[in-house]
Amino acid sequence: MTLTYRIATLADLERIVAIYNTTIASRMVTADLEEVSVEERTPWFHAHDPKRRPLWVIEQQNEIVGWISLQDFYGRIAYQKTAEVSIYLAPETRGKGIGKQAIAFVLEQSPNYQIETLLGFIFGHNLPSLHLFKHFNFEQWASLPGVAELDGVKRDLIILGKKL
Repeated sequence: MTLTYRIATLADLERIVAIYNTTIASRMVTADLEEVSVEERTPWFHAHDPKRRPLWVIEQQNEIVGWISLQDFYGRIAYQKTAEVSIYLAPETRGKGIGKQAIAFVLEQSPNYQIETLLGFIFGHNLPSLHLFKHFNFEQWASLPGVAELDGVKRDLIILGKKL
């Protein structure tokens, strides 16, 4: 399965948002409870500096099947070598190895952005994502019990980390 990665353009934002919105109903991936709009995600898109905190689209046969991004962990200068990684895949591509290829890509690319530490923020009940990150030797660095409430159910947030 050949995948390509490229820096996202504003023209890609509609597809990026559509993929993101497919994860909301499952209550497994994001703390958003309602779908977001392209307009709402535009400031988030512009916060991704291709030279520092890129947002890539993942393409298969010239179709966007997912996206992966690096974003600031805490927004203070002392944390500039630490980034949070986020990955979202189209429903029809999940469980087919694309996530593994995408995480491998981000691990390979991170030193180009002076990143020394990667973090993943994952709900404790999102076992597929936890397994994906642990496959690449991310370790559990924190557990925040019951910090999210999804449809009346308290959910844990697990922070996984990896030194590069």
